[in-house]
Amino acid sequence: MGFWVGLFKFSPVFVLAGLMISGMDCLIAAPIATIYAFIVASITDKFKFNDLVDCAVDNVKHLNLVFFILMLAYAMAEAFMSTGVGASLVNIALSLGVTGRTVAVVSFLVTAVLSVATGTSWGTFAACAPIFLWLNHMVGGNILLTTASIAGGACFGDNIGLISDTTVVSSGIQSVEVVDRIKSQGPWSIICLAITVVAIFVLSITMGLPTEATNAAAAINQIPPQVIVDLEAARPSAVELLNQVKTGVPYYMAIPLILVLVVAVKGLPTLACLSIGIISSYILGTFAGTVESLNAFLDLMMSGFKEAGSWVIVMMMWVGAFGGIMSKMKAFEPLSTLVLAISRNVKQLMFMNGVLCFVGNAALADEMAQIVTVGPITKELVEKNVDGSEEDLYQLRLRNATFSSSLGVFGSQLIPWHVYIGFYVGILSAVYPLHNFVPFDIIKYNIMAFITVGSILLLTLTGLDRFIPKFGLPSEPQVKLKRKEKGQEKNNAV
Repeated sequence: MGFWVGLFKFSPVFVLAGLMISGMDCLIAAPIATIYAFIVASITDKFKFNDLVDCAVDNVKHLNLVFFILMLAYAMAEAFMSTGVGASLVNIALSLGVTGRTVAVVSFLVTAVLSVATGTSWGTFAACAPIFLWLNHMVGGNILLTTASIAGGACFGDNIGLISDTTVVSSGIQSVEVVDRIKSQGPWSIICLAITVVAIFVLSITMGLPTEATNAAAAINQIPPQVIVDLEAARPSAVELLNQVKTGVPYYMAIPLILVLVVAVKGLPTLACLSIGIISSYILGTFAGTVESLNAFLDLMMSGFKEAGSWVIVMMMWVGAFGGIMSKMKAFEPLSTLVLAISRNVKQLMFMNGVLCFVGNAALADEMAQIVTVGPITKELVEKNVDGSEEDLYQLRLRNATFSSSLGVFGSQLIPWHVYIGFYVGILSAVYPLHNFVPFDIIKYNIMAFITVGSILLLTLTGLDRFIPKFGLPSEPQVKLKRKEKGQEKNNAV
């Protein structure tokens, strides 16, 4: 009987997952799942309606800071894309020309930096695919290697950027500061980036690719007009960035991103970092001529606020309410029991959290759906089953947040049916009709995705993460599974 009650309590997760898999927008799926969770909690635990409402609202209150971060993040992304910060980064990288042997490496690095600046992998991919695929065409690079490199680099900032919604949301669900999260996973992410650069370049040499150079403007001039029309329909901001790359913007427009990264490393609060990025992009954009007026810039800010408020913030509120109700009726206890039965120590428990994120991503075929569905589960698995100091438990929550976005964003690159891959194939087909793209074109050479997904799981399970600065998890006896601790107490009593 207890099994069926536990399964019934967990069923709201299946409802949310099923609705997401069916293609329903999270803004509709989350409210439906929350209402269903209300009904389940009322039946199983006899909770009163007002008590459940209070529980849901209290859980959402913890996300207030996340909402402000998201609004400023979207506003800064608008500013960086429109004032020329993104275009300056592309032009700096391409100023010395690109060859068939270096086009994949350069495209990887440019998209990695640009995704940090704009906080969007989808927008970065849409903006850079036309440039680098046609550059690749002109210099004789390998189309599959370049395509996969663009995809891998575009995900870098989505996993670690201050203004990435996946970074912010995954951190908010685990109740950790975004800046702390970036400082914790930063060294590991940079190592993955460096290994990928070496691997792509070695592969380019092995393929015997040519060494003749060209430039971005020439490649953009080669893009057929219909491609621009198709791209305008799919991602208008990408066309704006293309035009800025072609006409050119001052190199000093890269300074706002540098300032944001520096103050983040120094430990300033996330809101302060984002504010510095917005203000500096306005000031420098005024000198560069990319900002028409203060009113025009304020319109950009309003657009960012509206975009955040119309989707991601509302979605987070419903997810917060959903998580509060599920926690109130202890819906995740059956899963906790299963994971604990498999896990013999905290390292194995954290490894299982990572596996849950990857499996959830594959099942839901959407990284944000995985973050909001699996995130509360992994958080509770740590909170309910691990003993340790608050500092050590915070470090475990940081890893959970990294699992959510890393195995969400990069994991998506290895799942052929994922919505990410579907979007990429659509953009590729629109901007470069000379090749018939299929999902495995993106997966086959996506070195960054393989390295990121494989390394975080392996390092967590083996404990080798302790050799990476700030990335290692606390080990026993600093942290212990409560089940193991209770067993030891029982043996001592005997």
